[in-house]
Amino acid sequence: MKKNGNELTQEPELSENGNEEAQQEHESVDVRQIKELGSVTMPNARHVIHCLNIIGQVEGHYILPPQNKTTKYEHIIPALVAIEQDRSIEGLLIILNTVGGDVEAGLAIAELIAGMKTPTVSMVVGGGHSIGVPLAVCARKSFIVPSATMTIHPVRMNGLVLGVPQTLSYFDKMQERIVRFVCSNSKITPERFRELMMETGELMMDVGTVIDGETAVAEGLIDRLGGLSEAIECLYDMIENDSQKEVAGSVPDRG
Repeated sequence: MKKNGNELTQEPELSENGNEEAQQEHESVDVRQIKELGSVTMPNARHVIHCLNIIGQVEGHYILPPQNKTTKYEHIIPALVAIEQDRSIEGLLIILNTVGGDVEAGLAIAELIAGMKTPTVSMVVGGGHSIGVPLAVCARKSFIVPSATMTIHPVRMNGLVLGVPQTLSYFDKMQERIVRFVCSNSKITPERFRELMMETGELMMDVGTVIDGETAVAEGLIDRLGGLSEAIECLYDMIENDSQKEVAGSVPDRG
């Protein structure tokens, strides 16, 4: 308030309403990302990384019941494309707690992650079952907590299945795609992976094997045993190493 002659004039007050509104809008975007996509980007960190959550059941071409907790591949695929193009995002952390789901949708997501130049680290917490195995090994480095489990089993299909040789051939080809992808992105051999897949004495009324975190690392399926801080530190190191290689590559060799 300022006196001007006999009149009092109101000066505009300097408040933080504008900053508060911008902050609320930014927070609402983060909350919406978490609620709708299970992902968030943290800008105020040592390096800007994007956290992508793959939880519940991987939903493919068919919509699952509403009571199921699902990860929709039509949400994940464009998110991965955006992350790869966004120069402000330096790394990707994938958190996995999934029971599996659609084979082709899971493989599609895994192939996209494996083909990214952006540094990627995956971490299995809770479970990384069925098609969650390729999703766990598709990153450059994979982590698993000691209490987590992974189920390795053959491909199966729900609904009407024709009992013809062509059906068995289709299953066999799909299984080979999974074996080839997992073994090319981890240290486990195809022979050992098939042994775990076809084990008959582990699961009741099913074929396959359930392994814990330490066993997954010992088998060469997962790279390291560790938690969130170890996974983030590994991702930071990868980002810094990539930056050093880019700088070294841009410096001309003076011989």
